[in-house]
Amino acid sequence: MQQDFVYIRDFAQHVGNVVTLKGWLYNKRSSKGLHFLILRDGTGLAQCVVAEQEVGAEAWLAAENATQESSLSLTGLVRKDERQIGGYELVVQNATLIQQSEGYPITPKEHGIEFLMDQRHLWLRSQRPWATMRLRNNIIMSIHHFFQEQGFVQMDAPIFTGNAVEGTSTLFEVDYFEDKAYLTQSGQLYGEAMAMALGKIYTFGPTFRAEKSKTRRHLTEFWMIEPEMAFYDLAMDMDLAEGLLRRILRDAMTKCKSELEILGRDLSLLEKADADFPRIHYSDAVELLKSNKSLEMLDRELEVAYDQEKTLRAELAEIKKNYGSAKKWEKKKFDAREIEINQLIEDCAERQRNLPKWKTSAMAFEWGNDLGGSDETVLTKHFDTPIMVHRYPAAVKAFYMKRDPEDDRLALGVDVLAPEGYGEIIGGGERATDLQFLLDQIRAHGLPESAFTWYLDLRRFGSVPHSGFGLGLERTVCWVGGLKHVREAIPFPRLMSRLSP
Repeated sequence: MQQDFVYIRDFAQHVGNVVTLKGWLYNKRSSKGLHFLILRDGTGLAQCVVAEQEVGAEAWLAAENATQESSLSLTGLVRKDERQIGGYELVVQNATLIQQSEGYPITPKEHGIEFLMDQRHLWLRSQRPWATMRLRNNIIMSIHHFFQEQGFVQMDAPIFTGNAVEGTSTLFEVDYFEDKAYLTQSGQLYGEAMAMALGKIYTFGPTFRAEKSKTRRHLTEFWMIEPEMAFYDLAMDMDLAEGLLRRILRDAMTKCKSELEILGRDLSLLEKADADFPRIHYSDAVELLKSNKSLEMLDRELEVAYDQEKTLRAELAEIKKNYGSAKKWEKKKFDAREIEINQLIEDCAERQRNLPKWKTSAMAFEWGNDLGGSDETVLTKHFDTPIMVHRYPAAVKAFYMKRDPEDDRLALGVDVLAPEGYGEIIGGGERATDLQFLLDQIRAHGLPESAFTWYLDLRRFGSVPHSGFGLGLERTVCWVGGLKHVREAIPFPRLMSRLSP
């Protein structure tokens, strides 16, 4: 099929040629006899110059009438210009208004997050969500390439299940004809069965948790990547997890530079993260969490937060003092900076609220507890790379975890915690292979044995050591992109209070 237009991403191949570009009006500024149209086409942004003396009356009228998000078809000469967005521009010879947009609700002014989430179907067109979705796509492709190159087979686990994986308290129950079913929490149990058939597999699909949490790390519907490998022990499992994350980092830094720039991501932090991941025993992690080193670090960060707020408020006062006498173009800069400062002040206030709580939680932490979000944040502040905390107490891990033969209190599991406070992005470990142990665990957790008959068969017929893990896609996108909330990392987030759009 031959298309009659080109994409902005391909402008470099068409310098000096007349082409047709189709897209939507992102922004427009005008002066006498000229319209400067910023067009977006899904692949990027480009300035398109419409000169009244160089185009017909109909083309000029189309540019004149085009409003934000109107759809247009523009034909013109592609020329290189490093000063312009994307490094190229289109000198328009003809313009057609496909559909005029009226009253587009998202404007360049500052909008509240709830308003933007209500308009998510339109907000996706803005630069920040656009960059995030492209980064998400790149990470997805990195994952597929990583596993396919290592001989893994992608398999699909069912979304409707008859049993719990992580426990029954966070299940979405649905009517299933004359029976009850649950939306899957994980494809892992099915992944184990598939690994016994194919050796190394991975699943990639949606998972659901009815966890009543409103933190920035939680969604009720999210995507998980879950490899399962026959004959892998915990150490091999950890090697694979580290290799995957470092591949994701490298691909993002290589292929998504412009997207990461739009998101304001500090690439130096990602570069530092692409190094050997420290592997820390749970007991050592607890000791570090409670140490004076951690407590003093939190005190210093609190002082910095207060100092930063003071500096920002002084700058804000200076802007307000000079605003009245400023020129129009200066006022636009002041307005943009004021929005930025208010967000930074809000960030300072959040740190001032959180840091004392984190310190109290760290001081009170007892061996045997699971690490909470604040505990993970404190631990990762000591490192530039993700850290791998392994051998948690078995009591806080899933029933299928194999016990440490050197200490039965511990499970042969691992959580990978991302730096900069992004927390757990991978959880996994070695799976129990003993039939009686699993039966005892199922009974101890109050789970219906009948729902796990097929799973127990994996231990009856050719059981082998095997391991796996689950990587949360949205949390990974958040970390790589430097996003504040996991709701930004998925096209249409599902939260406790959001089922629309």
